[in-house]
Amino acid sequence: MSAIPSIDKRALLLVDLQNDFIHPEGAYARGGAKSADIAALPARLKPLADAFRAKGGLVVATLFTLSPGRGGEPIVSPHLKKLRPFIAKGDFLPGGWGQQLVDDLAHADIAVEKVAFSAFYMSRLEWVLRKSGIEHLTVGGIVTNGGVASTVREAHVRDLGVTVLEDGCAAFSEKTHDEAIAGLRSVAEISTIEKVMAGL
Repeated sequence: MSAIPSIDKRALLLVDLQNDFIHPEGAYARGGAKSADIAALPARLKPLADAFRAKGGLVVATLFTLSPGRGGEPIVSPHLKKLRPFIAKGDFLPGGWGQQLVDDLAHADIAVEKVAFSAFYMSRLEWVLRKSGIEHLTVGGIVTNGGVASTVREAHVRDLGVTVLEDGCAAFSEKTHDEAIAGLRSVAEISTIEKVMAGL
């Protein structure tokens, strides 16, 4: 991996750490899709987010969003509707409470709406990063095998350096998380929150 640039060229990318995914009153909790590992992430990542800001780095949040369509019903991809049939009208609504970054990590310096696993797909993420002079992403969030993995791989093909926080990401099972981290070693540096903080 290439050398990590100065902090002003780095961003902490928080993937999908939103109320509807994590909060006890959010859409996923109402649908019974809970994970202790996922719930623990905001408190674990907060010191790093604070340190990034203090040192002059950017904190960027991706916000999974379901645009309302006919009758206000959310436009949901078929694979997600099959996986999470409980998603309902008003969930992940643009500008709504459920779409927002959880309070422990708010407010991000930059927030970017996303509509698919990859935060680069049909979004302004790359434009924002380039305009901000960002060359390297430190990535934490959910889920390791979905939004995190897809975003990391797309960052790699865009020649952005990437560090994935092994203890700053989570999936709905430890096995799935571990397999996803192993699969990302060829496209990213794998580190921990403690090591990255020490390097700041």
